[in-house]
Amino acid sequence: MPRRTATLLASILMLIALLCAGVLIPVPYAEMSPGPTVNTLGEHNGEPVLQISGRKTYPTSGHLNMTTVRVTGPDYRMNLLEAVYGWLDPDSAVVPHKTLYPEGQTAEQADQQNAEEFSQSQESAKAAALKQLHIPVATQTVVGTVVKGKPADGLLHAGDVIKAVDGQEVRQTGDVAKLVTRHKPGEKVVFTVIPAKEAAAAEKQGKRPEGPGKQVAITTAADGGRAIVGIQAQLDHIFPFPIDVKLADVGGPSAGLMFALGIVDKLTPGGDLTGGTFVAGTGTIDDQGKVGPIGGISMKTIGARDKGAQFFLTPKENCAAAAKDTPSGLRLVKVGSIEDAVQALAKIRKKDLADLPSCTPAGH
Repeated sequence: MPRRTATLLASILMLIALLCAGVLIPVPYAEMSPGPTVNTLGEHNGEPVLQISGRKTYPTSGHLNMTTVRVTGPDYRMNLLEAVYGWLDPDSAVVPHKTLYPEGQTAEQADQQNAEEFSQSQESAKAAALKQLHIPVATQTVVGTVVKGKPADGLLHAGDVIKAVDGQEVRQTGDVAKLVTRHKPGEKVVFTVIPAKEAAAAEKQGKRPEGPGKQVAITTAADGGRAIVGIQAQLDHIFPFPIDVKLADVGGPSAGLMFALGIVDKLTPGGDLTGGTFVAGTGTIDDQGKVGPIGGISMKTIGARDKGAQFFLTPKENCAAAAKDTPSGLRLVKVGSIEDAVQALAKIRKKDLADLPSCTPAGH
């Protein structure tokens, strides 16, 4: 065989071997890419994203789009070729697998966590929006989770309203742990609760659940020398009228800000916060209206610009990272609270952009 032919054949075989290795060798990475973006003022799959009843709403225009990131699943293992392709693709990001999924987390656990965070973000968004509009929102302490196998398992249930512990009224969430830990492990503690079903029925009518409640005695267990019953108490809001978010197949807490702004827009007389402008954004929100950082910011700005957004509401903690590679034609607007966002939208609506808070790269 001529030397040139042999060299060519060897090169081809080497290339085939490398390609096979690239396909077969798994690497500990995951891929992120721009996901769907949905207008919180509009419809999704044929029904309004935000549904408000029992309160007058007002016409809106423009867009207040929440943005998402599409990620490979926790059980998916990339191969070397996919990782290289992702690194070269400007519209995707390849990151260590453990950045997105903690070690040992199953697909079911990841889905459950995302669903819980999404549900909590909706509740916080509703509370923040109504407080922004000076609409009173009542609160109560409820059982958030019950740890399987602990003393409260089967006796208390998620959603039960905790009225008192050992006869002492629970005024804030932290009171529950304080009252339980006054006991020694092995002693009984008595909870006065309104069952979750009764509480949910009252909340649908915008009312605080009434009645004496029922008493539940629980024998405490030891955890690090202190008494526990195995629950996590959390704050629950009682909204004066129903507000529903109809958006399936979305998880995580990062749409909170845009849900809150959509609610504010629909409930503001003569509202129309955007003035017809296409605004997108992201950010967690707490019930006081504080906006927090999120992951995948560059993927979200790309997705927003691809859909036609002109402005992007950006959590201030994400600003430096987002500003490193801002998509052409998209202006990043820095926000730290729902109040910041409403003020920024007023400037956008009036086309008063000279002092609109903008994101800049670190060091600028």
